[in-house]
Amino acid sequence: MYWTLELASKIDDAPWPATKDELLDYANRIGAPMEVIENLQEIEDEDEVFESIEDIWPDYPTKDDFFFDEEEY
Repeated sequence: MYWTLELASKIDDAPWPATKDELLDYANRIGAPMEVIENLQEIEDEDEVFESIEDIWPDYPTKDDFFFDEEEY
């Protein structure tokens, strides 16, 4: 399983918390790339509930990672 920012961003707006099956259903409904579907299928724990994309890909960048000060603009 490998994630890139582009692939992970496809399921960032998923209805969290979600199980593997719910994420697969969401990915299919939005027409996510096959790589996203394959990555989700490789998740081993069928019954685990994921709270966010960070539970699947811990390196997923957050707004804090971009050093952008919204108050400045």
